[in-house]
Amino acid sequence: MQNNTIMQLIEVEKTYTMGEIEVKALKPTTIEFYEGELVVILGPSGSGKSTLLNIMGGMDLPTQGKVIFEGQDLSTAADNKLTLFRRNKVGFVFQFYNLISDLTAAENIELAAELVDRPLSAEECLREVELLDRKDSFPSQLSGGEQQRISIARAVVKNPRLLLCDEPTGALDYKTGILILSLIRKINKKNGCTVILITHNTAIGAMGDRVMRMRSGEIADVTVNANPIDPERIEW
Repeated sequence: MQNNTIMQLIEVEKTYTMGEIEVKALKPTTIEFYEGELVVILGPSGSGKSTLLNIMGGMDLPTQGKVIFEGQDLSTAADNKLTLFRRNKVGFVFQFYNLISDLTAAENIELAAELVDRPLSAEECLREVELLDRKDSFPSQLSGGEQQRISIARAVVKNPRLLLCDEPTGALDYKTGILILSLIRKINKKNGCTVILITHNTAIGAMGDRVMRMRSGEIADVTVNANPIDPERIEW
């Protein structure tokens, strides 16, 4: 991989304390992520992939280790610094969309755009996800696939350096899921943002530039895909 490093995790681990019990959700992990790549992180429930994504997105801090983003150490950052990082550098796509129900599709996107200094055009993002004609619709008037496309537009309008996708096809049927994966790959190539996509669906790994498999709180192996396949060719 010849691209510049955008994020480094150095001996990062996460332990949760529940009463007298300690649960090691993430064992010591060292890994680098590169500018413009699409990484698929695979693993079953409880493997640590969501914990890893939350730490990368500044939604959680590691118990030990360092998280370096563009040369800045986030692992001991104050809340206000993490808030600015999430606001200006990271776009999030969730499994269940998390749209604001009493805002239209356009308003959901425009609200995200207002958070950053150099947003993309909300209208252009709607056009990118092929939903400009539904801009005045409320989430309840949209299908699941349409809501997910709006959530992607909401994440992308911030012009983020990192696009973190947490099971983005988990609540969708196969045909709609493939459409969402194709959209994520298109945005990755067009905008040059680094995409980290976590899923339990092993077939999706074929579209990644790299595939990381997690098991029992650690990265079991990392594979480089010399020829990632188009999402349209994925079957499950």
